[in-house]
Amino acid sequence: MKIKMNLQKKIRYLMLFALLFTGISCNDWLELLPPGGLIKEEFWKTKEDVEAVLMGAYDSFASMDELLFKYGEIRADLVQYDSNLGSDERNMMQSNIYPTNYLCDWSQFYKVINYANEVIHHAPLVQKIDDTFTPYQVESMMAEAYFLRSLAYFYLVRIFRDVPFITGPTLSDGTDFYVPKTDGDEILRILLEELKTHRSSATTDGYATLAELKGRATKAAYDALIADIALWLFDYNTCIEYADNIIGNKDYTLMPSTKWFEIFYPGNSLEGIFEFQFDDDLNQRNSMYGLTQRYAYLYDPSPKALEMFAADYAARELYRGENSSIKKYGTDDYIIWKYVGRAPDGYSIRSGSEQNSCNWIVYRYAEVLLMKAEALSQLERFDEAHELLTKIRDRADVSAISIANSKIAYEDAILEERALELAFEGKRWFDLLRMGRRDNYARKAALVEIIIKNVPSTQKRILATKLTNPLGWYMPIAESEIERNRELVQNPFYNY
Repeated sequence: MKIKMNLQKKIRYLMLFALLFTGISCNDWLELLPPGGLIKEEFWKTKEDVEAVLMGAYDSFASMDELLFKYGEIRADLVQYDSNLGSDERNMMQSNIYPTNYLCDWSQFYKVINYANEVIHHAPLVQKIDDTFTPYQVESMMAEAYFLRSLAYFYLVRIFRDVPFITGPTLSDGTDFYVPKTDGDEILRILLEELKTHRSSATTDGYATLAELKGRATKAAYDALIADIALWLFDYNTCIEYADNIIGNKDYTLMPSTKWFEIFYPGNSLEGIFEFQFDDDLNQRNSMYGLTQRYAYLYDPSPKALEMFAADYAARELYRGENSSIKKYGTDDYIIWKYVGRAPDGYSIRSGSEQNSCNWIVYRYAEVLLMKAEALSQLERFDEAHELLTKIRDRADVSAISIANSKIAYEDAILEERALELAFEGKRWFDLLRMGRRDNYARKAALVEIIIKNVPSTQKRILATKLTNPLGWYMPIAESEIERNRELVQNPFYNY
């Protein structure tokens, strides 16, 4: 991350990670620090110790950028696989997923949750020891931990549905490691109330650098996450309320159309609300260049993406289209450009350390406008929703569209606009799931039709039949976790 610490903090940080990865097996994802003895007694003494663990949470989450892309995109309709892609990813793209698939491993998310739980538990205790650790600093660091924990659970619920809900740290060997699943929507309702409570402790502009303002949890980041969770739960009024907090904040605005690509290069734009920070010069490397550059032969824009962005397909996107979201090299030879280019010209490629320094954007202003538009349309406030949708299209320099005053018509229009604006940013699959779940699965058939588009024709009918069961939209629990935790029950869709 570009968030920099002084030499003392860096040393503590390195010491902490040396401890964390010594003697801990890959399955002990509930265990953060060694549970006793000299190591624990020497740690958790100063505010720097708390901040080091908090930075560990950010760093661990940022290191998941490749996973966040895969979970958010490859089961949807905007990417297709190329010749070098592994079998696990191909199987996932075809919804042919088994519990042995490495993408069923949720341990990275729980690692972030463990860091957050440790900060939430220990920060008040450290304050009693360290007189320089002010109440304001304690509450601020805990607010960041609550945000990261909530974001991690939000991903888990959307990927797996029901998951173990762990809100405390592992303090000894006697801690019960066998935790059953909790209903996913119940988890999110709890988190929504927690976030509302701790939002007041998050800063607005209290960080020293731009990288920190965009890369650490601010009130605006809280507002975006609350609005997003509320939208997933179909709590439209709450979504609108917290989206309005950001819309009324003059620190955030849409980038001009001619500067749209600056959202991705160099990043941390006026539009950015929360971005995981990367800097290859500090050995903090993003994976997206390697995944999407021409000679990776892993992920390419799908036919659907080409219809939206490619000039050969008569796409009209001047600023979001070819040479911005995608790049053409030849007939049927396209790549994803957002993470490869350094300019919207289809020519200037990131070089040197820039290749691995691209931020992973979690929330930006355009998405907040689209969240609010979706919530308004579901409340049948169509004129207001249309105004926001037009604002996004005006920025992209494409004409406004006429939409029938119906919730389904607006749902389709906003879903399409989100695809145009947020393509390849880890959003599409979750957007489709939200559509499929709405109004007691009223549009389940529409979701299934989209899912099977990227599947070989010989498998379409079988897969369409299977995916009429919404449990198949979620991932199975990894086989290793089922074997390790006797309280876990497999998603019944995968009980072959």
